[in-house]
Amino acid sequence: MRDIQGIDALLLKELKSCCAKEHNFLPKETGLKLMESASTESHNGVSAKCRDTRVEELWSLTSFFGYSTQTFVQAVNLLDRFLTIMKVQPKHLPCIGVSCLHISAKMVEEESNISPTHELIRISQSKFTVSDLCRMEKIISEKLSVQPKAVTALTFLHLYYSAFPPQSAGREEIPSIGRLEAQLKACLCRLAFSKAKPSVLALSLIAQEFEALQSINLLKIVQQFQRHLKISDSVLLHWKELVAKCMAQYCSSDCNKPDNKKLVWIVSRRTAQCLQANHFSVPCLPTIPEGSWDESESEDSCEDMSSGEDSPCGSPGSDGEGAFFPTAFLHSRK
Repeated sequence: MRDIQGIDALLLKELKSCCAKEHNFLPKETGLKLMESASTESHNGVSAKCRDTRVEELWSLTSFFGYSTQTFVQAVNLLDRFLTIMKVQPKHLPCIGVSCLHISAKMVEEESNISPTHELIRISQSKFTVSDLCRMEKIISEKLSVQPKAVTALTFLHLYYSAFPPQSAGREEIPSIGRLEAQLKACLCRLAFSKAKPSVLALSLIAQEFEALQSINLLKIVQQFQRHLKISDSVLLHWKELVAKCMAQYCSSDCNKPDNKKLVWIVSRRTAQCLQANHFSVPCLPTIPEGSWDESESEDSCEDMSSGEDSPCGSPGSDGEGAFFPTAFLHSRK
């Protein structure tokens, strides 16, 4: 096991640099207290519950569009910082949240991976317009002096993780960085964790996970990081307990999680009638010859018999059999 002093003069230098910057990216404590004390029914400010619900929706959008954990974490950081310096009405929160996500995506993601603005609004089921979103992005960027590389808990999580052996320590398997990132995202869905310094929150996640492994070597490295960053035992213990409580709640059956049932499409009566009319108008397919064709017919035959997704007659269950069509639709044919 490598000693921290031999690791890594570069790592320690980077940690020191990030610690010096992290206070620039912290939400205002007074604003956090106002959100905690605000009522859910209040129209004068955003409550902690409203904020947490919005962050959970940002997590869903991040997953839907295939954005990285960094995009999500940075979006939450922008959201919290903005909400703690501006008096925001709850009705404006959806626009602010989506704007923070879009700003973050433009800073983090490859240009080809960034969803178009109108698509982001449509999938988020929001009622504001593209121009509303653009105006809000401008306001957020100006108020926060947005920087492309914010120092967040994810920054420290990756730095800490790089000091540990890549695969295992003795007989114990090290948790993957993906698992730790998922735990961080779950914590960020609770406003309480916005009070923690990023360096402390990240170390609490790693310490809490490694204590379960009961690996002395791993915990020694955690302690060395703790001493280097001058994090007291009481502070680390406090946030480890909150992380453990959050993970217990997240893993419990009482926690609201996405429903894995199949999506149910609800369409208007006019659309349903149009879909039925289109189905009945599909002509019968000609019999496909089982024998071989000569070379002169091969090109035309392949084109005519195409049954891929682009073919209106190539979908499974095109004869109205099986579960492909709704039961009510099958009864309407009889």
